[in-house]
Amino acid sequence: MKKYIAIIIFSVFVYSCNSNQENMVVKGKIHNFQKGKVYLEKMKDTVLVKVDSVTLDGMNTFELSDNLESPQIYYISISKSDKYLQFFAEEGEIQIISDLKTFGFKPIIKGSKNQVLLDEYAINKTKYNNLYLDLIKERFEALKNKDNELVAEIESKMLNVERRKYLYTINFANNHADYEIAPYLVLTEAPNAKGKLLDTIEKAMTTKVKNSLYGKKFMAFLKN
Repeated sequence: MKKYIAIIIFSVFVYSCNSNQENMVVKGKIHNFQKGKVYLEKMKDTVLVKVDSVTLDGMNTFELSDNLESPQIYYISISKSDKYLQFFAEEGEIQIISDLKTFGFKPIIKGSKNQVLLDEYAINKTKYNNLYLDLIKERFEALKNKDNELVAEIESKMLNVERRKYLYTINFANNHADYEIAPYLVLTEAPNAKGKLLDTIEKAMTTKVKNSLYGKKFMAFLKN
């Protein structure tokens, strides 16, 4: 009897150890940063918390890890800097390459399909943002020249760009509803979407996505 109890206790111990193992590893390189700390951070409730760190002393490569429940946004930060490098983390190995001078701006990230989709979305979103900024400049000049007719025309174009960007976000989320980026984009980029549009995305989402961190938040948002 004691032998069986010992086996059960050992099995529970092994299971507990395995369940707490980190399932996401970030291997990276920051050019020109060889002395200081590198931190791995994520949002917990509404607070950004550090989950792992490593001290560099003569090396510009690092390795960080965490136990990931489902794909979500993580951040890399470094000591003596207020900049953050954002990436969409997934189980497995994530590779990140950046530079101290441009830290957080267009890093090379491999190992995450959600990140690939996020980069694709960001490229087109930037196009809309640039169009909008150009129109703001044109509007400023029109206001300065007191050309009310031109101001109205430009404001109409600005509204059109906003609508296009909004619809692009909704369509992108709907077309990629089998990935966690879908609920994430709706929550962060289109929280004012109409119920019918949200219902369409919800129906397209897979069970896996609905049960993810952002999927659960999306479903709760949809109910409210």
